[in-house]
Amino acid sequence: MMRIRTLALFSPLLALLLLQSSLYGQESEIKQIHAQREASNKALKNFDEVLNNTFMTDDVLITTGAGTLLSGKAELIEYIKNAKGPKMYWIRTANEVIVNSELQLAWEEGIWEGYTEGAITPVVGGKYAAQWTKKSGTWLIQSQLFVTLPND
Repeated sequence: MMRIRTLALFSPLLALLLLQSSLYGQESEIKQIHAQREASNKALKNFDEVLNNTFMTDDVLITTGAGTLLSGKAELIEYIKNAKGPKMYWIRTANEVIVNSELQLAWEEGIWEGYTEGAITPVVGGKYAAQWTKKSGTWLIQSQLFVTLPND
């Protein structure tokens, strides 16, 4: 009988410790994704496409703000190389990141802003969502969806 009471007393404590450990693990993963996003934003601002591509899987899927679907890094590179108009970069700012540790997947959503080279105010922007994967041991972007919305 004493064992049952002891177990009953310590079960909630054990559950709390496991939950806290899980939440700490989540926070660590979320911080890693934020760091990857920050580094990707910096690479884009410096027009370093080679570095920026290291933050994506080879088979990345990207839907541009105007609705063009790009499949893979090679297609993304061609799209950027053939872009008309002024040289631009994009900054993505996350509002939310949720991690599924079991599947090594994460959801990110936020706003994006597009700047022309040398500009201090964005000329275009909208909302975005991204799926991240950690199959390789490092969080990488597996897909991104951008939607251009009116500036308010």
